[in-house]
This record gives sequence, C-alpha cells and structure tokens, in this order.
Amino acid sequence: MAQESQNVPVTSLAMDLGDLLRPAYGADQCPETQLRSLSPLALAYVGDAVFELFVRSRLLWPPQQVRTFHRQVVSHVRAEQQAQYLECLQPHLSTAEKDILRRARNAASGRKVRSSLRDYRQATALEALLGYLYLTDAQRLIEVLSYLPITPDAMPAGASPPS
Repeated sequence: MAQESQNVPVTSLAMDLGDLLRPAYGADQCPETQLRSLSPLALAYVGDAVFELFVRSRLLWPPQQVRTFHRQVVSHVRAEQQAQYLECLQPHLSTAEKDILRRARNAASGRKVRSSLRDYRQATALEALLGYLYLTDAQRLIEVLSYLPITPDAMPAGASPPS
C-alpha cells in the first residue's frame, strides 16, 4: 500500500490539496442567499481556521522545533493579538467589510473568556471577516492578509521569545 502512494505524481497531490482548501462554491461563487443564512459566528468559525492556516504557513520557514513553531503560532492567533491586527486593518477595509465586523462584534457571545471581552469581540470580528472573504473573494482575502505583519522574525508584543 505504501508502494502505491509513492507513485502518485506530486502535481496530482498538489491539485488534490488545492481542491481541499477551495471553498465549496469556489471563490466568488458562494450564493448571497446561502451567505446570508450563515451567522457571523459561523463565518468566524471558518475564519479561525483560515487565519491559523495562514499564520502557520507564514511561520513555517526557517525550519525549527515544532514546540517553538507552535509557540510562535499561538502568539499570533490569540485574541489579544487578533484585536491588534484588526486595528491594523481598519484603514484598508471597505464599508461592507466594516459592516461584517460590526455584525460579528455584536454577535460574539458573552461567555467567559481568557482575554478581555473587547479583545474577544474584536478577534471574533476579524475571524468573521476572514471567513466571509474566504467564501466570497479569495483575492481580497489574500490582499487583506498581506497587510498583517506576520513573519518569523516579527514576534507580537508580549510574546515569549523562542527557546
């Protein structure tokens, strides 16, 4: 069985992975009626995964111990840092995108969280925006993410340095 998987061309594996990461409707094809049926928290659920995958891929090089890699990723995806990233993005967002943020902030639950309620709501808003863009406009998603200063050598304030 392991023998068979070695004969699969790399290009075929890459195409399969691309299909896996592509939204169900493809970029720019999610019907508006379907989109409106999703709550801001459902968009945030998707956006959380999109953001974590983005951060992981940005920090993948140079190679390092998985423990160090994980610590760096966590420092970028925690609610306090996401709230700061949202502040960075504000000047670059359209009115419609800001409306998504507003809806998601208002929808964020009041449950107990480790961070402040304000940071948690801001983080939820960022994740909802990323989820929305993932489902509707992949190019815009890439553009928005490109404004974020996420690189292996740029650790967020308050993050513990790798050991």
